Amino acid sequence: MTLKQIKAIEMANKKRILEVCPTATDDSGIYIFTRFEKDFKYAYVGQSKHILTRLAEHLKGYQHIDLSIKKHKLYNYNYPNGWRIEVHYFNLDKLDEMEQEFTKNYANMGYQLRNKTSGGQGENKFGIDENRPKKGYNEGLRKGYENARKEVAKWFKKNLIYQINDKTNKNKEKSFNKFKEFLEVKME
Repeated sequence: MTLKQIKAIEMANKKRILEVCPTATDDSGIYIFTRFEKDFKYAYVGQSKHILTRLAEHLKGYQHIDLSIKKHKLYNYNYPNGWRIEVHYFNLDKLDEMEQEFTKNYANMGYQLRNKTSGGQGENKFGIDENRPKKGYNEGLRKGYENARKEVAKWFKKNLIYQINDKTNKNKEKSFNKFKEFLEVKME
């Protein structure tokens, strides 16, 4: 992707944010995502030195809140249960304190918080949600291998057969048994 394409995506994302939250600027402060579905209220509180840019980053990221925004979209008439945005501006030296204050206030108002911690970048920060360990490279390889096994097993179960070519020998039998073992996947 070229720098020009990256900047175009960033500008488009900022435009999408401004449609939902016209008061967003690149000043420092606190931003809050809220969403309502049936009788449930959800919130995510964040801080940024440049709010509009940070909000736009959430539209292309892969953190838990970013994935929820992709799934539920931003609020508009087509997505009444989508994420709404509000912003509050503060000096940089107040961001930690205010993020913790807003996080506590939203929890006290009965919102299910999507934050992983109580907020802030330094002292007094503690976990408020389960922190699952991040998946590393090897875990990704293992999961990819498992997915490939399931897919190949499905092909053979539905449409294909496997057998030893030509005359059998010990090496061919070993390979054949390994392949059968590979295909023995519990289908979900």
